[in-house]
Amino acid sequence: MGDALVTSDHVRLTPDQQSKQGAIWSRIPCHLRDWELQVHFKIHGQGKKNLNGDGLAIWYTKERMQKGPVFGNRDFFTGLGVFVDTYPNEEKLMEAQRKRYTPRTQRIFPYVLAMVGNGTISYDHERDGRPTELGGCNAMVRNLKHDTFLFIRYVRRRLTIMLDIDGQHEWRDCLDVPGVRLPQGFYFGISAITGDLSDNHDLISMKLYQLTILRSKQEDVEEQEVLIPSVDNMELLRPYTDAEGMSSIAIFFSVLFSMLGVFLLVVVGLVLYGHWSESRRKRFY
Repeated sequence: MGDALVTSDHVRLTPDQQSKQGAIWSRIPCHLRDWELQVHFKIHGQGKKNLNGDGLAIWYTKERMQKGPVFGNRDFFTGLGVFVDTYPNEEKLMEAQRKRYTPRTQRIFPYVLAMVGNGTISYDHERDGRPTELGGCNAMVRNLKHDTFLFIRYVRRRLTIMLDIDGQHEWRDCLDVPGVRLPQGFYFGISAITGDLSDNHDLISMKLYQLTILRSKQEDVEEQEVLIPSVDNMELLRPYTDAEGMSSIAIFFSVLFSMLGVFLLVVVGLVLYGHWSESRRKRFY
């Protein structure tokens, strides 16, 4: 689909050229309750660090084969998206505005994150998906000589993502989120996109495994059929309100105005107390 090119040993979703996008999708929907997906991929190109882009995405969604701005797929998707984001859009925007992240919110790119959409939520490309992410981790996956793998497991409504990118054949944790409700019957896919910056985004293999999980009768009753993707106990499916800290200037003025307010209250209190004391003395004469 799109600019994807199938070869004998991999699928090149995008070449290392500007303004390309490509994808491949499963033809048959997945009706497994518990599953795991192993993705063998490679991202490489001529661009230097943070001068490459934009990344790739792995999908489990109701929709399939619809081009769009979210790593080559449509926005307002219904289902799960796992993004390997290689370009820091928000960080570059803040640098242009001479702002900086706090150490708590600083990210190191490339960055892997996950998002669950219900068809009404937009992926915020300019903010690198921060408002709607379930969690994530940094992943130095570009221009490596060894193989790179991403692992997604969905068991008992728990989403787990792990990476094998260090050439040690060992999985390391990326995120683990309980209470993720994904319907059955969605499609798997993978897509990639380039803009002004570019990379080769290659898919080498994508393997889906069915997991056999024993459940009690009570668990079967409690796990009712899911129709709309959602996440328990998280405010992800509401309009996002930015509360990620203030700039140093904003903090300075907030403290300044607070101190001025306290000072004015003290002055007013002293004036009122003086008037009250004066009137009290006059009553005794």
